[in-house]
Amino acid sequence: MELSVFNIKGEDTGRKVTLSDAIFGIEPNDHAIYLDVKQYLANQRQGTHKSKERSEISGSTRKLIRQKGGGGARRGDINSPVLVGGARVFGPKPRDYEFKLNKKVKGLARKSALTYKATNNAIVVVEDFAMEAPKTKELITIAKNLKVADKKLLMVLPEKNNFVYLSARNLGKTNVITAYELNTYKVLDAANLMLTESSVAVIEKLFNA
Repeated sequence: MELSVFNIKGEDTGRKVTLSDAIFGIEPNDHAIYLDVKQYLANQRQGTHKSKERSEISGSTRKLIRQKGGGGARRGDINSPVLVGGARVFGPKPRDYEFKLNKKVKGLARKSALTYKATNNAIVVVEDFAMEAPKTKELITIAKNLKVADKKLLMVLPEKNNFVYLSARNLGKTNVITAYELNTYKVLDAANLMLTESSVAVIEKLFNA
């Protein structure tokens, strides 16, 4: 697939970039996408949830009523889960939600996500640009010139650029990452994908390695 390269003014430079069919034109695998997104979201969880069990609640251990003949459920002390304010049965405990996913599955998922974006014509290639200082208005202007300012935008840079990152930090619909940080969730979460010329080369190098 060939895409035209635009400058930051939204003008066609006359150059074209060829997107590799091995990355942007495969047969998408929805199950691989599901697993990769599931792992990404699981890794975001802190897992610090905790509720008190019976032995952790302060209160008398005296048995309140006799075992039988009361007409109600059996219960022991005031910490019984049967009573209001008592302990919780099988409550949540701190745990780690991370799980293993093979590299080949993750790679397939990311290629599938990029293929969906390419199929939907949601990828814009812009020539490499630099910002001399963090300026949110300048970044908004660039997005408007490229006609990608109305929806969620994911900007992929070849390497970290603090000025671009700081310029996009106040924009709720714009996210800036490097090609090395590219993941399935962020690709699918964005409506449009903006790639610089250099980032296209980095992505192909990473996926072909």
